[in-house]
Amino acid sequence: VFQKWVNREISNFDYLIQLNTMAGRTYNDLAQYPVFPWILRDYTSEELDLNNPAVFRDLSKPIGVVNEKNAKTVKDKYENFEDPLGMIDKFHYGTHYSNAAGVMHYLIRVEPFTTLHIQLQSGRFDCADRQFHSIPATWQALMDNPNDVKELIPEFFYFPEFLENQNGFNLGQLQISKEMVNDVVLPKWAHSPEDFIYKHRKALESEYVSAHLHEWIDLIFGYKQRGPAAVEALNVFYYCTYEGAVDLDALTDEKERKALEGMINNFGQTPCQL
Repeated sequence: VFQKWVNREISNFDYLIQLNTMAGRTYNDLAQYPVFPWILRDYTSEELDLNNPAVFRDLSKPIGVVNEKNAKTVKDKYENFEDPLGMIDKFHYGTHYSNAAGVMHYLIRVEPFTTLHIQLQSGRFDCADRQFHSIPATWQALMDNPNDVKELIPEFFYFPEFLENQNGFNLGQLQISKEMVNDVVLPKWAHSPEDFIYKHRKALESEYVSAHLHEWIDLIFGYKQRGPAAVEALNVFYYCTYEGAVDLDALTDEKERKALEGMINNFGQTPCQL
């Protein structure tokens, strides 16, 4: 697969899907859903210029520190973390870039995710301000908040329907602007959900992304996922998210095991290292 990708016989999209599959990610498990990168950082221009490197996100950095301002906070957190019981390793992020709640967050407008979201929120929609209501606002929140580290899901590159509230769900209204949450607000350069998907997919297959995608792959699936390289890249997540970090079979206390299983399922999981 790698050779085919290098020879450009398969697209960036297909290569990412195959890597996700090899690393145990699947559409059938929200806790291990395929993970895709944010690839752009320009959500405000009238036109999207894919020949300009400045419109792309820096793929060599974890999403939490793409904004240089957050790097110091993230570093300090790691360096000052001390677990009195000595069980929990130091980490840069207490949240994860891919988890079940995040998948439901993005796909809230389409079933079965709507129902799953409502179940997660004890029978109602989460408050409107926390909903996925705008792509530019979601990106801005990532830039402002080092604790928000959600990457994307494959749907952002092929499935325009998830950006539309075709079922007319009442998702509430935003507190400040009093605006109702309905269809997802798109970047200015996208004239419709279909147009967004078309341009976003084109961006994924662009020359810039083809030349830099391996940097992101190293962080998520490769050598920068663990160990000293991960520390240096500011890419260490909470210990429970790593494969093999916890030996569930060794836990004799049923309650304790259930609690840990629940945590791993909800918290997010780092893909198997390839």
